[in-house]
Amino acid sequence: MTAHPIDTPSVPPLRTIGELRAALTMGYGFPGDADDFEAELAREINHADPADLTGIVRLVEEFRGRIAARQDPAFDAAVGAAVAEIQEARRTAE
Repeated sequence: MTAHPIDTPSVPPLRTIGELRAALTMGYGFPGDADDFEAELAREINHADPADLTGIVRLVEEFRGRIAARQDPAFDAAVGAAVAEIQEARRTAE
């Protein structure tokens, strides 16, 4: 697995699973992500074929992406806009 650091100055490097764990523990990412990551990682490790660790790679990529999304200043605005669109569509449908 080749990890590429996320290019956001406020995010620590995420080159290893240990660095990813540390970032999640420090609150980067979404609420509950640290516990979710640990539980999902344990599940993946316990069910992984030693010759095929793609589930672990997928999990690491997913949580690195969650950290990147959470640190993106435009993320909250995009979510807010999407919620507003959905609420408007529901009002229009009623």
